[in-house]
Amino acid sequence: MNQCFSSVWLREPRTAKSSTLSRAQIVRVAVQLLDAEGLEALSMRRLATRLGSGATSIYWHVATKDDLLELVLDEVYGEFTILDAEETTWHDAASSFAYGMRQALLRHPWAITLVGTLPAIGPNAMRLMSRLARTFEHAGFRGPDQDYAASALLSYVMGVTTPEISWKALLAKAGLGPDEWNAAVQPAVRRAAADYPELIARYTEFSEMDVDTSRALNFDFGLTCLLDGLQARLDRGDSPRQDPEHAPATGRVTPPSPSRPAKSR
Repeated sequence: MNQCFSSVWLREPRTAKSSTLSRAQIVRVAVQLLDAEGLEALSMRRLATRLGSGATSIYWHVATKDDLLELVLDEVYGEFTILDAEETTWHDAASSFAYGMRQALLRHPWAITLVGTLPAIGPNAMRLMSRLARTFEHAGFRGPDQDYAASALLSYVMGVTTPEISWKALLAKAGLGPDEWNAAVQPAVRRAAADYPELIARYTEFSEMDVDTSRALNFDFGLTCLLDGLQARLDRGDSPRQDPEHAPATGRVTPPSPSRPAKSR
């Protein structure tokens, strides 16, 4: 095996000497810790405290923190939903994936920083990507275009959800609710936009709308436009690009997962 690439999914699960803990239990409690305190708070010692065991007991099941992060990330992928395109329309199947991905990332905001930095080759990730690939194949995309379509959908969800998660983290750090935050920044916005009355009018209109509703409508609008654009491409009968030089570097699209050097901890 390439020594520059390491993944927990490429090794057989460890056999523990004690049955007091299981890997599934460790992963479940790690997700709870991450949801409550964030990525920076995760350590084997802190996790052991939550489990009511010693850190050594965890290492019998999970060799390194990197391995644990791969396991918890795949646990989040397991919460994504995607309908079977053969039982519905490809549009509805792709929409279910987008909404499922957004909701899972909002429930577990720490996961957004792991996507693209850890290998996405766990069983949940593989199941998702297989079904997503079949969705776009069912739609009529062929060759590299099938991967490009899936990549466009993933990029859209990540692009819209990442700043939303950052904004929620900012509110939490400031100890403010959305309405309180808007009230606090309104004077600064009005001053900065003094020469642009149309921007002030738009800001005033949106400041009166429920923030969660506004963000949901924004997500829905963009997703509809993306899928309509993909459908228009199919309707035009554009030929899929077969040139290998234009194919995605990683072949079948998965959440970006560059390999990382193996680390010992």
